[in-house]
Amino acid sequence: MNSSSVRDIARHYLRDLIYGANDGIITTFAVVAGVTGASLSTTVILILGVSNLLADGFSMAASNFLSMRSDADVREDEGEARDMDESPFKNGLATFLAFVACGSVPLVAYVIPMSGDVRFPLTVVLTLLTLFAVGASRSFVTRRSWLRNGLEMLAIGALAAVVAFVLGASVAGLTD
Repeated sequence: MNSSSVRDIARHYLRDLIYGANDGIITTFAVVAGVTGASLSTTVILILGVSNLLADGFSMAASNFLSMRSDADVREDEGEARDMDESPFKNGLATFLAFVACGSVPLVAYVIPMSGDVRFPLTVVLTLLTLFAVGASRSFVTRRSWLRNGLEMLAIGALAAVVAFVLGASVAGLTD
């Protein structure tokens, strides 16, 4: 497979890949940040993190599939030809795979043996690096700067991460 065909495939599934990757990173990090903010155990982080990763990944894939099918049905009802390049199943699968691959990153520090004090800071660094890398990778198929793409996704993801951590710590404070 040459680089042109890889670029064409990436361009075709870009929306699904970015959507899945971003949501996977953010929602899994939100679980980790919230549980860490609430001072709960590593076991709870892993249980909630993996459960979220798989259930939310499947939900997003199914939602992508259903939305594409609904859109195709509306277009067909209006007399428009179906886009033969669109495959709701393949697009949903792309969303799921990107969600799980990138959403796994915030859990890495909790599955390898290390001091508990460095787990969350390492998770923050890995999450931010992954957000930047996924954002920057958009320039592989777009004309926008890799730096601008990376920083855009990093900024949006970092804001969501801060919100998750603050909410987790706040809710934990209410339960004390």
